[in-house]
Order: sequence, then C-alpha cells, then structure tokens
Amino acid sequence: MIQVALLSKWHVHSEGYGNEFASIPDVKVTVIWDEDPVRGKEWAEKMNCDYEPSLEKVLARPDVDAVSVGTSTNLHKDVIIAAAKAGKAVFTEKVLSFTAAEAEEIAQVIRETKVPFLISYPFRTRGQILYMKKLIDEGVLGQVTHMRVRDAHDGTSSGWLPPTFFDVKQCGGGAMMDLGAHPMYLCLYLMGEPAKVTSVFTEMAKKGADDNCVSVLEYENGAIAVSETGFVSKRSPFSIEVNGTKGSLTMNDLIPGELILNTDEGVRHITAEEIGEGLPQPVPLFVECLRENKPSPFTVEDAVALSRLMEAAYRSAAEKKTVAY
Repeated sequence: MIQVALLSKWHVHSEGYGNEFASIPDVKVTVIWDEDPVRGKEWAEKMNCDYEPSLEKVLARPDVDAVSVGTSTNLHKDVIIAAAKAGKAVFTEKVLSFTAAEAEEIAQVIRETKVPFLISYPFRTRGQILYMKKLIDEGVLGQVTHMRVRDAHDGTSSGWLPPTFFDVKQCGGGAMMDLGAHPMYLCLYLMGEPAKVTSVFTEMAKKGADDNCVSVLEYENGAIAVSETGFVSKRSPFSIEVNGTKGSLTMNDLIPGELILNTDEGVRHITAEEIGEGLPQPVPLFVECLRENKPSPFTVEDAVALSRLMEAAYRSAAEKKTVAY
C-alpha cells in the first residue's frame, strides 16, 4: 500500500491528481493539507480522508509515504524541501520554481535525501513524442535545424481560467509559465539546452499576466526551436514540427495518434500501431516507479532545466532583448 498526502488544491490539476491517486489499486489518500483551510476541509470531505491544517504534522505522519504538491508555485520551495527532509517521495506539478537558483536549492535537497521525485511532464508520456525522439536520435531527419512546438487554449478569452492564474506573485508569470511549460520542456527533451533565448510576451486580455507568448531558442550549432503558447487561442491544436537536413516530422492533434514523416523517400504516415504505447500518465507512472523502485524518467535535473529556461524567457521578454540561457 502506498499512502499519499495531497498538498493543496490550489492548482487546476490538483483535484484530478488526487482522483487519479485514489483510483489506483493499493494506493490510499490518507490526508489533505491546504494553505486555504476552507478549501482543504471541503476537499478532504469529498475525498473521505483526514484534513490536517499543519504541514509539519502531515509530514510527520507514518501513514504518508508520498506527497502530491499542488500549491501555488511560490510555495513549492518550502513545501517540497520540507517533504523531502521528512523522507517523503515527491510528485509535483510543474514548474518547480520561478528561478534556476531556487530550483537548484530544491534539487540539492532531493539529491541529498535521495527521495523519489517526479515532476508532471504529461506530454513526455505520449507515444508519438517518444517515437519522435527515437527518430531524431537515429538521425532519420539528419541534423535538426528547426523545431516548433505550440500548445495554446482559450482559458482567458473564454473566461474559464481561475483568477489565480493571473497572480504573478503566486504563479511567477502567465501563459508561458503555466501552459508554456509543455512546449518548453519538449524543446529541452527533443533538442537539448539552448545557448540563448529571445521572447515576445503580450497581454491581450489585460489581466496582469502574459497571455500570448513566443520564445525563440537559439542553439550553439545554429539550430532554432520556437515555443508558442497562449490563453487567447480557441481550438488551437497542439502541434510539433521538426525540420532537419534530411526531412521533416510533424504531429498535430487534428491527426490523433500519428506522425507524418517527409523525406526524399516520400511522405509517410506513421500510424499509432507502429508507434506503440507510450508511458503511463504522470500519476500512475510515479506510483509505478515507487512500486518497482525504478528511477523517474522526469528527474529533478529536468525540473531545474525547465526553471532555468523559464527564467531566461521571462528575462528576455521583460528586457526586450536576447539573453543567455
């Protein structure tokens, strides 16, 4: 039995994560802590578990093996470090922190305590993206020269995002810091760490945080990756384009489950059957790693790299210039 504490329902994914943990056989949600007592008590009643107003007491409980961190990002450092020092395995929403320095502080404690850690990078569980990485690594596209990743929705323009998502103090930013994390960690996964970053972020809805964003990542060899996101684009399909010296590779949610490979040999639709299954989603993947005592595929080093990239992207947008990664 793996026993889990849910730490805050602040994030829009917190409730979903809690339900996922509760649905897995031999996993039990034992206690909830929330910085908002009313919200926490209501959630605990719904989950049929304890509510504990003291984080220290939660982390001291013997019936807590792991924690799921859904607090506002500005609380991540204190909460995750406390959990790790208490010997609890850590599952956390992205991003780890606003800055590379703070992310590194968290990472150092994770390394020292050796607690299991997994950051939620759901797109890296998708079979298409794992297969895309395989083809890139095998040199099917030749040298990769350009990549574009877009993930955007209408959360602001259609009014369904909670106001907390525009609280820069809690979130560290707007669309790029939240939804834009997906294109950013995919750029890191598929192309590695860049040398420079140039960003343009705008606020179309005037909510106090960026909601229409592009970051251009420049690599030492001259390759370019473009990361696009926003809260003001309705029905904008998630998509990735990778271009190289021998061909191109495309995925688009309007063509579910497939990849399109275009080389001198012609255009080929790589089907879902050929691609095969991906990894479990982050919550069951975390549980699997705990049960089988195997390393997380989404490590604290990955988490630090994303925070570093986000910090550079926001600095570029604020200073209106290209900055070093």
